[in-house]
Amino acid sequence: MADETIKVEGMTCGGCKASVEQALTSVAGVSGVQVSLEYGHVQVTYDEQTTSKHTLEEEIEDAGFDVVKP
Repeated sequence: MADETIKVEGMTCGGCKASVEQALTSVAGVSGVQVSLEYGHVQVTYDEQTTSKHTLEEEIEDAGFDVVKP
């Protein structure tokens, strides 16, 4: 299992939080999602054999938010 913190822009409300959570929990291999509106990031626990950080970032962007790349 891997833990990844992904910086996300555009999350401003509970609806945004729910959208990101729903998008990520629908990905096979994701076992945990914690969204922080205050800090503007998402903590994701996932199986590296099943999915990747790139896939998680794409799901966030498909939900209408911007992933901040380092």
